[in-house]
Amino acid sequence: MAFCVQCGSKVGDADRFCAKCGAQQQGATPRAGAGSPHASTDPFSNISNRNASLLCYIPYLGWIAAIVVLASERFRKDALVRFHAFQGLYIFVAWLMVDWVLSPILSIGSGFGMPLHRLTASVLQLAIFASWIIMLIKVSQDEKFKLPILGDLAERSVSEQRS
Repeated sequence: MAFCVQCGSKVGDADRFCAKCGAQQQGATPRAGAGSPHASTDPFSNISNRNASLLCYIPYLGWIAAIVVLASERFRKDALVRFHAFQGLYIFVAWLMVDWVLSPILSIGSGFGMPLHRLTASVLQLAIFASWIIMLIKVSQDEKFKLPILGDLAERSVSEQRS
């Protein structure tokens, strides 16, 4: 077992980056097939775990990174990164539900002026946007933060894939 050149945390012999601080490791042994022209086309092969988790929380676009992380062979056994990918995906689904489902339902029968449905939908969308920002801050500080309801769903999704 090797140790990180920057923070001293344990890293695997084949790890190119430290999972804790993201520093590139000098003595990493390349994975099988890394030099061949048919090497893995995994877009996350050279990215740290923290940065992969951060990408999953980019407002409105993080769902793309979350799907790539979940499909990536590199993160297949990394429960924390998969947790962040699922939670980021569920935040996006919550935003879609507010924007595409709840807003049209609330707009039925609304009156003139500033309808209550616009205010309600705006407050919910602001809360979802704030949760993206909070998660970006928490992940950048290496904290595992579970959002209410969505965090439990993400943990359940990770545990179901392990069994």
